[in-house]
Amino acid sequence: MTPLNDGVAYMDDAQNIPGDFRCGYVTIIGEPNVGKSTLLNALIGQKISIVTSKPQTTRHRILGILSEDAYQIIFLDTPGIIRPRYLLQEVMMQFASRAMEDADVLLFMTDVSRGLPDPPRESGTREEALARLRELGKPVFLVLNKIDLIRKENLLRLIEQYNGMFPFTETFPVSALQGEGTAELLTTLVPMLPHHPPFYPVDIVSEHHERFFISEIIREKVFDRYKEEVPYSATVEVVEFKEREGGKWFISADISVERDSQKGIIIGKKGAALKEVGRIARKEIEEFLRHPVFLELHVRVRKDWRQDEQWVRRLGYRPDR
Repeated sequence: MTPLNDGVAYMDDAQNIPGDFRCGYVTIIGEPNVGKSTLLNALIGQKISIVTSKPQTTRHRILGILSEDAYQIIFLDTPGIIRPRYLLQEVMMQFASRAMEDADVLLFMTDVSRGLPDPPRESGTREEALARLRELGKPVFLVLNKIDLIRKENLLRLIEQYNGMFPFTETFPVSALQGEGTAELLTTLVPMLPHHPPFYPVDIVSEHHERFFISEIIREKVFDRYKEEVPYSATVEVVEFKEREGGKWFISADISVERDSQKGIIIGKKGAALKEVGRIARKEIEEFLRHPVFLELHVRVRKDWRQDEQWVRRLGYRPDR
């Protein structure tokens, strides 16, 4: 992975770019925990977005770039569509809304193993999202994920039901985890993009800097290691990152939680739980950076930070207020 540190870098040197080159934005949307991040990673061909078994893992608009000889696709992975209960979730939905507006093509993703809930169980988020897509008037592909977990006749019934709810441009049954159906999806996406030179250098896969990916790796391990509300109350901030000419690089990161009781859970008895998170995270960070690191983790209490605009901004989220 070679992250880009300087934001959008439009490629105005078109010496080696064919005249029929295509470039555009494709936004992946859907309810929480339907496999959006897994699909992004599968399409890019490497891990860009963290993946856990818990819903609402993605908090930012994650940008992944796929560049080939004839096209460049900028994928936007978004937080799962929810009805916000606190400021951080409001910001997450703002990220999702902006990503939908930026898109040339949208992928509406669902988990077929859940079936199609009745409206009372649905709580309206799917219908609200489809209503928003109608307003935008852009091409929308229906991506039905986890087809390996459903019988074919049930899958066909779901396809019919979903296409009765919305006039999808194309429908793609896939297994993002297995990579099944993703090649066909890519093949169909490319002709939908506008003719345009690449927006980004062709040798990078994201505009996010290294600190962002390091913090996301640590946060993923917190989601994997702890239960119930603790992961959702936690966020990670890399406060120091020193590249040394000789020896290990030094990384210091803060894990922020909302309660003293959550701090105790994160640390664990005699610090064992936090050490385990650090051990697993350090290994993946070293694979990402391709260099040995010394990882130092601290747990901080930021009372009700998810509702505090100052802390939400400081910890890397930018609400539209």
